[in-house]
Amino acid sequence: MSDSLTENIARVNERIVEACRRSGRSPSEVKLVAVTKMASIDKIIGALGCGLHTFGENRVQDFLTKYQEIVEDEDVKWHMIGHLQRNKAKYLAGKVEMIHSLDRLRLARLLDRLSEDQGYPWQVLVQVNVSGEETKYGLSPDELPEFLDVVQDLQGIRVCGLMTIAPYVDDPERVRPVFKELRLLRDKMAQTRPHFELHHLSMGMTNDYEIAVEEGATLVRVGSAIFGGYYQ
Repeated sequence: MSDSLTENIARVNERIVEACRRSGRSPSEVKLVAVTKMASIDKIIGALGCGLHTFGENRVQDFLTKYQEIVEDEDVKWHMIGHLQRNKAKYLAGKVEMIHSLDRLRLARLLDRLSEDQGYPWQVLVQVNVSGEETKYGLSPDELPEFLDVVQDLQGIRVCGLMTIAPYVDDPERVRPVFKELRLLRDKMAQTRPHFELHHLSMGMTNDYEIAVEEGATLVRVGSAIFGGYYQ
């Protein structure tokens, strides 16, 4: 298992480096978030042994199970990347480095209150539904400016970038405009609202992370390319 994980991780990292080279970026600007949605505890521990330390989980309950199993490893950083239900948010206090999926004001205000429980602000990304798919969560690009203006006074959250999920297509080149639009949107918000430090763009998954890196991703969420098809 470790051999295949080592090879998979090396391949993903090599492709990130190549995508950075093509776009004139430094590989140090891109962090690989290993998505553990269907990965076993053994595979996660194996990935740790291969040098990965940042993991992303979609569901709070699944995260809590995995967090409890490997909580002793201080080098592990967890990101919540899936849609976050308000009644589950309290269970994340003090346990996650970043939430990628802030998509509504009620959740922002709840996280603001919950920040008192963990003693520091949440690092969050605002999820934007760039593609406009009805099956995707997130604010529309048009809603983002007003949303940022409303949450800027919440001391318990720190908005540090944007996130999107592109449509799944056979040819990843077809989703390049989605990633480009998110980057341009981030750049515009950073220019018009400089009080936010919008350093991060979370975009790109197994099928399209190389295109996302070329378009400016700083966080890529990769699961099956690391852990295998349907994970294990």
